Amino acid sequence: MKWNPYASACPTRQLLDRIADKWVVLVLGLLADGPKRFSQLKREIDRISQKMLSQTLRALEADGLLTRRAFATVPVTVEYELTPLGQSLNGAVAPLRAWANGNMSRILKARDAQTAKRPGTGSKA
Repeated sequence: MKWNPYASACPTRQLLDRIADKWVVLVLGLLADGPKRFSQLKREIDRISQKMLSQTLRALEADGLLTRRAFATVPVTVEYELTPLGQSLNGAVAPLRAWANGNMSRILKARDAQTAKRPGTGSKA
């Protein structure tokens, strides 16, 4: 079967939507170093809600990108780890995170320049 992400009904479109989600990119990056507990992920991803983290982790597990392990402790400890498929996706997404970090100053400068060109912002453009 030939996949076509430009077709709205194609599953690749749904997968690309998932991969493009900011929370997915951040979760993948944190799990690249090894397994982490839910609470660790929640603590390290600033401003993610418990609901959004849960939804993101469930979706990644459903796609076979991570595994969830529960340990019989009180309370139950749950740990998440990338699968080989998730590791390969992280390998593709990691350069995007690096690009964002490496070019953020230039992006902010471009945004400032664009804002200065808009009417009512005090510029003579």
